[in-house]
Amino acid sequence: MRIATFNVQNLRLRQDAAGKRLDGARDRDSHLPEDRRLDVMDRRLTAGIIARIDADILCLQEVFDPATLDHFHDAFLMRTGTRPYPHRICEPGNDGHGLNVAVMARMAPDRVRSHAQATAADLGLDDPGDLLHGGPVFRRDCLEVGFGALTLFVCHLKAPYPDRDRAAAIRALEAQAIRRVIEAALPDPATQPWMILGDLNSPVGTDAGKDAALRPLLDGFATDLMDRIPASEDWTFAMPDTGERLRPDAMLASPALARRAGDTVPRVERRGMDSARPEVGSPRPHASDHAAIWIDLPDDLTRDGVA
Repeated sequence: MRIATFNVQNLRLRQDAAGKRLDGARDRDSHLPEDRRLDVMDRRLTAGIIARIDADILCLQEVFDPATLDHFHDAFLMRTGTRPYPHRICEPGNDGHGLNVAVMARMAPDRVRSHAQATAADLGLDDPGDLLHGGPVFRRDCLEVGFGALTLFVCHLKAPYPDRDRAAAIRALEAQAIRRVIEAALPDPATQPWMILGDLNSPVGTDAGKDAALRPLLDGFATDLMDRIPASEDWTFAMPDTGERLRPDAMLASPALARRAGDTVPRVERRGMDSARPEVGSPRPHASDHAAIWIDLPDDLTRDGVA
């Protein structure tokens, strides 16, 4: 069973007099050119990366809504010749621009739960009034999706800007909240098969140690499967201004699942990050500014758990 996660960079469906179109892989405040031809090329490349990985379950970040996900699946992904993903989930979250987490799967989930509206009080956490103001703790969502014995928690945590320290404090609360969600969902998390997947927005370089904000998840509660990759090869994002290589994209596994996975190492697919036409002198067209990551796990995890 192959599981992947991919931040697809601002995937949004729009409709005007010319018909339906997807935004390209560019940020709204980016210096990169706005060009509808490049938008189409970007999304063909996004689809190509997904088809190449051929995951059974694909977790996505920065998807606008279900209509966007369906259009991308039908109009772009299916044209690659890959097998379809009949089960597609995208719940509304808290991102101010409407970019949400999503899941596409070839097997039917038997439970789906959004935690977008959970407050710190709901989860038994202290709520610093100047950070959350009593509102939801997750900047987007912690989307819980179950496939038999296996449970996935898909997240996209607070980015390290505009105020780096404030962002880290919010991200630390989100990490605590993820842990509380898992502890509430599973009676004995250490012995159950589960994963946290997504863009955790850790701002440190891959060789600079762990982001302290993520400590609630990395103090023995979960195992970072990306640590199995050599430090020079594990990066999934490069800062556009400095080129610094970072590892915001994550696969955290329960201790039991990490043991069940044996020595299996995640794979990083970076080919979509570079321009497919370098002669144009721009990062576009490209699939995303993030790499996709994937891992092969035992097929019987969904049925038998980790026993």
